[in-house]
Amino acid sequence: MLHELRRRGFSSHVFEAGTDVGGTWYWNRYPGARCDVESLFYSYSFSPELTKEWVWTERYPAQPEILAYLQHVADRFDLRRDISFSTRVDSVVFDEASHRWQVSTETGRTVTARYVVTAVGCLSSAQTPAIPGLDSFRGATYHTGQWPKEGVDFTGKRVGLIGTGSSGIQATPVIAEQADRLTVFQRTPSFSVPAHNHPLSPETIAAAMERYDEVREQMRHSPGGTLIDAADKSLLEMPDDERRELLERAWKTGGAGFVGTFPDALVNREANKVVADFVADKIRSIVNDPAVADRLIPSTYPIGAKRICVDTDYYATFNRDNVELVDVGAEPIQEIVPQGLKVGDRIHEVDAIVFATGYDAMTGSLARLGIVGVDGVRLTDKWAAGPETYLGVATSGFPNLFMLTGPGSPSVLSNMVVSIEQHVDWVADFLDRLRSEGAVRVEADRVAETEWVAHVNEVANHTLYPQANSWYLGANVPGKPRIFMPYAGGVGAYRERCDAEASRDYPGFHRKR
Repeated sequence: MLHELRRRGFSSHVFEAGTDVGGTWYWNRYPGARCDVESLFYSYSFSPELTKEWVWTERYPAQPEILAYLQHVADRFDLRRDISFSTRVDSVVFDEASHRWQVSTETGRTVTARYVVTAVGCLSSAQTPAIPGLDSFRGATYHTGQWPKEGVDFTGKRVGLIGTGSSGIQATPVIAEQADRLTVFQRTPSFSVPAHNHPLSPETIAAAMERYDEVREQMRHSPGGTLIDAADKSLLEMPDDERRELLERAWKTGGAGFVGTFPDALVNREANKVVADFVADKIRSIVNDPAVADRLIPSTYPIGAKRICVDTDYYATFNRDNVELVDVGAEPIQEIVPQGLKVGDRIHEVDAIVFATGYDAMTGSLARLGIVGVDGVRLTDKWAAGPETYLGVATSGFPNLFMLTGPGSPSVLSNMVVSIEQHVDWVADFLDRLRSEGAVRVEADRVAETEWVAHVNEVANHTLYPQANSWYLGANVPGKPRIFMPYAGGVGAYRERCDAEASRDYPGFHRKR
């Protein structure tokens, strides 16, 4: 966004809480942290020169490589001179007299701006459960989303890991190799498919570059911002041998696109069960102890309704002698005591606790900005029953405020880089238009917003997504409204809707000149 605004001649400045660029790849330095979108397409497409000069080393890039790439981007385009690091924004207040925002930081600095664009990420407000007795624990505690920059050495340690979502699934095999003992506390199991990660050969990269522009354009109009070799008919229409062959091929391919291979898997419960049963059989074939395997198999929600995870040797890790799985869904953690965690009558003694407990997704980081709009209304109050946006980029009552990948946009259901670039281009084009016509204020129309929220809900309810208590609905945050937040209609369909809004001169917005 900074690069694009600067290119168009806007005066702009970024405030960043971290000491460097990187966003989620700055904070998430936990062992095993890796992207679940292939590196060749989890990268920017706005600069052909950048694409040619950066050479990725693996199919799925690890956190250090992605962070190095983002640092390279910042250096290459000289972005750091317009970024204030180690600076957290604590209030964003709209002044109706001047039609400008007052942005204040924890360092005591206040600036005014005609427009504010939030690029705070959908998964950046770490969520630590309020377990009684946490302060009494005499060992070290860590959250995967706030990992120490210097790393952590678990050699010879007894480690308790709470949470088996994506972060926990990635961290488990790596910590198990280093720690003396690893105890994994699982409330709800996740479906995970193998990454089949591997180094990228020069030949693979060269072949990808030959079709790069064509593939990128296809991704922009695809359902998830990626390319998936999806079947052309329902699983239920296939003979058993054809169905089995397709499932096996998808498993051998691996990656986050696994469920998307089957067009009806996220809308038809019967088709979904076929896929879920296949994965369950795979888990049983990997895990030696049948009782442990059964605890690792989800049974309370459809596969894909919670974010599908991508792993390297996760299930096999539970065959190690130094790894134990504790089912805290059946018997919750009662408290944390000085020497560890108490579950039932047993105290699990540990030297360190790792919280892989996720985030206050999509709205959490926006809530922490202290945004106050027209008539002194706080964004948190307006969204008390759930987020309300128009197209996921704006919300009525908060003029001149734009959100990148906000609730009501595809965001977390997509390749985030594709969605980010689409939002950046769309917002920048709109700001260009506002500048050219001398507008001083723009605000989403309340009726348009209400209709969009209804559409987002309607689309979600045609899928199986709402049938899981996932962070998509805020179910991991006590007291948070259960509202399906992202737009499930697909990246391509959403792009068409945004393009139509622009081509019709933005009828869903009010402007003041």
